[in-house]
Amino acid sequence: MASELVHWSPTFSVGLKLIDDQHKELLNLTNDLFNHCVGDEAEERAYFQKVIQGAVKYVKVHFATEEKIMLKTKFDGYWDHKREHDSFVLTVIDELKAFNEGKKFNLTNFTRFLKNWVLTHIAVSDKRYFEYFKHIATIKSDGRLTITKSDLNRP
Repeated sequence: MASELVHWSPTFSVGLKLIDDQHKELLNLTNDLFNHCVGDEAEERAYFQKVIQGAVKYVKVHFATEEKIMLKTKFDGYWDHKREHDSFVLTVIDELKAFNEGKKFNLTNFTRFLKNWVLTHIAVSDKRYFEYFKHIATIKSDGRLTITKSDLNRP
């Protein structure tokens, strides 16, 4: 029986359907990894090897989506947010490098890191841009963002 390490809550919503759906997928990925923490290092390594490349690609797509929206809306916190994304990617790359070099790997620790980072990032950093978006745009029921302020030409 599959269990969840982390549950989606409406409190995590940033108000954009596309981003919320991507965040839900990141939580699903975390739960999937958690459900493969079986205590058998060889089995965990095999599963991690199978799914991690796709997961990294998905995270990069998600980060690019957020960053594109932030640039389009001239979000002042763009560079700080991008640094958080880049730092996360570098940490995962370091973990992958160690994994590929055959170093001891603990899927449970990696999954906990992923859970903590994703939840903190959504609840704190991503909420910052949602608060900004609320003041400059209309978020339609289908999750599309329509910029309503014409003064986005500031430096």
